[in-house]
Amino acid sequence: MLKTLPTRARAFAALLLTLAAVTTARAELTIEIVKGVEGALPIAIAPFGGNAGLPADIAAIITADLKRSGRFSPLASSQYADRPTELSQVNYASFRSIGVPHLAVGQVRAGGAGYAVQFQLADVYQGSQLLGSSFDVRSGDLRRVAHHIADLIYEKLTGEKGAFNTRIAYVTARGTSSYTLVVADSDGYNPQVVLRSPLPVMSPAWSPDGSKLAYVSFENRAAQIVVQNVFTGARQTISASPGINGAPAWSPDGSQLAFTLSKDGNPEIYRYDLASRQTQRLTSTSAIDTEATWSPDGGSIVFTSDRGGGPQLYRMPAGGGGAERLTFSGDYNSRPTFSPDGKSIAYVTRSGGRFHIAVMDASGRNTRLLTDGGMDESPSFAPNGGMILYATQQGGRGVLAAVSTDGRVRQTLLSTDGEVREPAWSPYGR
Repeated sequence: MLKTLPTRARAFAALLLTLAAVTTARAELTIEIVKGVEGALPIAIAPFGGNAGLPADIAAIITADLKRSGRFSPLASSQYADRPTELSQVNYASFRSIGVPHLAVGQVRAGGAGYAVQFQLADVYQGSQLLGSSFDVRSGDLRRVAHHIADLIYEKLTGEKGAFNTRIAYVTARGTSSYTLVVADSDGYNPQVVLRSPLPVMSPAWSPDGSKLAYVSFENRAAQIVVQNVFTGARQTISASPGINGAPAWSPDGSQLAFTLSKDGNPEIYRYDLASRQTQRLTSTSAIDTEATWSPDGGSIVFTSDRGGGPQLYRMPAGGGGAERLTFSGDYNSRPTFSPDGKSIAYVTRSGGRFHIAVMDASGRNTRLLTDGGMDESPSFAPNGGMILYATQQGGRGVLAAVSTDGRVRQTLLSTDGEVREPAWSPYGR
């Protein structure tokens, strides 16, 4: 039996034994940076002109995004006297004197049905513009355009795509009779409740276009797999077979789901075609096969199975067939998830009776432990592959945390609204 992991294993054991409206959540997640990169790059984000009194402080949001990446060390505005709002106003010598290699400036003007937001990024030592863009947005999209600007700056200066303008999904629990499925911005702001239920909700998984979530709900006191549009709230029950309906995972093209059913007597992995509504059984053993994840190229599925005596990770063709064991170190390895480029797999591993997030090459080699919390579970890659979001325990309650794939940056996402678990980071989507 897979029964040792804390939150996730209790939920999985419950599976073995056995609302559509979107509303604003009451509590936002607060990000606490636990560890950053030594020698992070200094940068100045000047206050945007015309931003006073608006519902979102664009410069502050950009600053917070870059800081929590761990790659940048934004200066507080009190550290420099000049407050330019466009590059023609910049005294480059002043910024060179305080050792700032890059400066972002901008302004917001009322226009049309909302606001015109303009920003520029400069190389301070060369005295030249590196980036410049303008956006017409509604009032409610000011935070989103700020995240987008942070993404542009991040990519320009690191060479890697940013992931600030994305979302996360997670489950909150208050006691044993109040559960919510929540979608929020990647920094924890703007939380929206997708589902409220007096019974458990688990295993949210984003569709590749970021428009839907598949999840397990125990409405009507029986497990069922549901797909819900996060914009309209429209829901579709995909599977409500007798017994287990668990661990949904999308194919890379969004046309299929893989999940675990026990309708034929034993927990096995099945593939479901959303267009034809046909189900195909992929595994057939006396073991527990569950937690399928598709490779980004759609050619294979990695899953958890105890067919070798304890939970380990296996890989098989996406159409079913012989399975190859991937993990051999330790007696408990579970919950695999591919990196967006398909080169790595993050998973949960047990070491010395404690549970950690590890990452290995997709071949099963070069395992690296990334976390040391002891109760870590449910890893989910950022769409740029740079960070892994996961659930853990702090002060005896469930919280979310994030770690960079090299282990050098760590964050904790705190909530005042019950325990938080089962995180899933969205793709870039829409």
